[in-house]
Amino acid sequence: MSSTAHGARARARIEVTAAIKDAARRQLAEEGAARLSLRAVARELGLASSALYRYFPSRDELLTALIIDAYDSLGAAAEAARDAEAGAPPVARWVAVCEAVRRWALAHPHECALIYGSPVPGYSAPQDTVPAAARVGRVFFALTAEAHRDGALARSDLPAELAPEAARMAADLAPDLPPETVTALVAAWAELFGLVCFEVFGQFHRVVEEREPFFRHAAERLAHGVGLRR
Repeated sequence: MSSTAHGARARARIEVTAAIKDAARRQLAEEGAARLSLRAVARELGLASSALYRYFPSRDELLTALIIDAYDSLGAAAEAARDAEAGAPPVARWVAVCEAVRRWALAHPHECALIYGSPVPGYSAPQDTVPAAARVGRVFFALTAEAHRDGALARSDLPAELAPEAARMAADLAPDLPPETVTALVAAWAELFGLVCFEVFGQFHRVVEEREPFFRHAAERLAHGVGLRR
């Protein structure tokens, strides 16, 4: 096979794969992840089911691809916000990343639901999803490590009963940071997505009206809880 023919075939595969994912995302928006169907996707695209299976042999493989894409899209948004605030104080960079996470989630509610909503019955995410899922966390850990190196990180006390678990998490996640800081980072990471998901999934209805300043204030509090100084 000539290199030209091989290149054309590779481009066609990329285009069909993208079309399958787009159709699957539309189905996510209409039916939810639990009802994602390869047959329905094939029907929308005018493909035989057997043809679609050459790209994604199972529903789970298609779900995995969508999950990785969602995490990568979110991670890219967080990294771009961090880079846009290069040279700004640590708290300002932290808040900018938090706001980028919120904007992404509000713009992609169905993908947010896919990665942070209810588990899909019968589906277990493989290890392939871990690097993409960790991108946002790595941004926050890197910002905090930079502040620690610059002497702009306050340290807090840690209950004795939590010390062994804090040491384990620090060894696994960020050996260059104090264990109490790593513990605070993990909590802040969870709290951030709690705030975001409350807004995306409508839990702030008739509770919080001015959501942007509310979120910014909450993001600053998370930064201070980690030990970042103004």
